[in-house]
Amino acid sequence: MAVPTTDEKDDLLLSCRYGDLEDVQQFVAKFGQDAISQVRDDNDNTVLHMTVANGHGDVLDYLLPIVTPSLLSAQNSSGSTPLHWAALNSHLHVTQKLVQFSGGPGIDLIDIKNAAGRSPLAEAEMAGWDEGAKWLVEMMKLDPEQGESTEGDVDGGPMSAKDIEVEIEDADGQVAKMTISGGPTGSRSSRESDSQTIETS
Repeated sequence: MAVPTTDEKDDLLLSCRYGDLEDVQQFVAKFGQDAISQVRDDNDNTVLHMTVANGHGDVLDYLLPIVTPSLLSAQNSSGSTPLHWAALNSHLHVTQKLVQFSGGPGIDLIDIKNAAGRSPLAEAEMAGWDEGAKWLVEMMKLDPEQGESTEGDVDGGPMSAKDIEVEIEDADGQVAKMTISGGPTGSRSSRESDSQTIETS
């Protein structure tokens, strides 16, 4: 098969960014499935980074079965995985697809920290995205030593109606306590949200 040029790789990343499924399919038809996993931009972002950052579930559904499974945990130059970007941009449906994809790392994705020392859960909490933070906590593995995480059921649904408290350390070393409520009111943070600009890393 032909080898994609730099321009063709850039066009693929743009297609993923803007959700142009047809152009992504045409790239695969021309260059093959293996080529799509090798494409990176100057910051080491992959097709999955671009797709989930903008919440394109249809493109993600197409990509997940054909990319190398390790691409789900691929870190860019800032150490962020596609799940970090999905959490940072508050896209629940693609967050769920990444974690629940049967051929990928699964809930281990939630434990990966970027260069700033933040996990996808920490990114969700810092963004004030309570719905996503609650779902991620429900999916996490139980750590007997820390007792901070809880393991979700197979379907990723709520385990019980009681509250769960987690502690998240931010880049400045400050610890934020967050209460995840299983009740109808959803999740809430016990820390006031600071006004801050979060840049996609």
